[in-house]
Amino acid sequence: MVRNRSGIHSDDHAGFDRPRRRTRPRTKDRPDYSDAEVATVITVDRGRYRLRLGDRMVSATKARALGRAAVIVGDRVRVVGDTSGEEGTLARVVEVVERRTVLRRTADDDDPFERPVVANADQLAIITALADPPPRTGMVDRILVAGYDAGLDPLLVLTKADLAPADELLAAYQPLDVPVLTTQPGSDLGELRERLHGRTTVFVGHSGVGKSTLVNALIPGLDRAVGEVNAATGRGRHTSTSAVALPLPHLDGSAGEAGWVIDTPGVRSFGLSHVTPARIVAAFPDLAESTEECPRGCRHDSTAVDCGLDLAVTRGRLAPARLQSFRRILDARLSAEAHP
Repeated sequence: MVRNRSGIHSDDHAGFDRPRRRTRPRTKDRPDYSDAEVATVITVDRGRYRLRLGDRMVSATKARALGRAAVIVGDRVRVVGDTSGEEGTLARVVEVVERRTVLRRTADDDDPFERPVVANADQLAIITALADPPPRTGMVDRILVAGYDAGLDPLLVLTKADLAPADELLAAYQPLDVPVLTTQPGSDLGELRERLHGRTTVFVGHSGVGKSTLVNALIPGLDRAVGEVNAATGRGRHTSTSAVALPLPHLDGSAGEAGWVIDTPGVRSFGLSHVTPARIVAAFPDLAESTEECPRGCRHDSTAVDCGLDLAVTRGRLAPARLQSFRRILDARLSAEAHP
């Protein structure tokens, strides 16, 4: 030890301690990937990304600079490296292009973390069976709420129409102007193909309702795994383990895609803690206009006092069935808030 002029002791051997870690000086400059090739994420599997780039399929990893940012099916991404698509090659995802839409869910109603499901879809097809397993309108309502929140056009597809009538579900959703299609094994899918043509549609539904069966019928030769319903529980078995984007072929053999379908794994819950009731109302412009007469803090549900929606019904501007259907799906969100 030696004493310096200020009287503070210093260690003669301090300079022989572990060398300090040298770091590069930080820079505000960031790599410019504006000229990188842009691809679409087709599927994600344990840190590997399968991309559609032009007419070829490319395998890729995610650049470390992206951190924990999720790259999901449907994303448009910029890629660098070997994008030839040849066996054994690996490109690198360096940037996610701004998303047009994102369908999100939470695991449960008390889960604070949003989980993005798919990106850049413009239509949501909710697949539900009319029997085996029986329809769960609560689940349909929740998925519908998430779809409205994401800005997707809804489409309800009822399968197994040979086992049960569709009248009850038709009456429940037609007042909301939700298009409803019914199918059964071997039925003509022409109307469904028209709804899917030129669009990117995400298929969502709980397990066992026949999503993969529909996809196989729409894309001949695909042979997606099909599951069965457990006779004891009435629940389906998961057959799709991850989301995958699939191009729809033109039936006349024309080149290119007739549209895209994103098949997702079957879900048994659909949390809505990320959705606010105000965003649900905003999805219905005619209803949102009527809520301008609501008192401050109005929740627009069936317990609301002096709600503008009730006034609209009284004045003949709103059909009672439409308000009843709307409040049913709104209750699907409010029940999540009331029972965390």
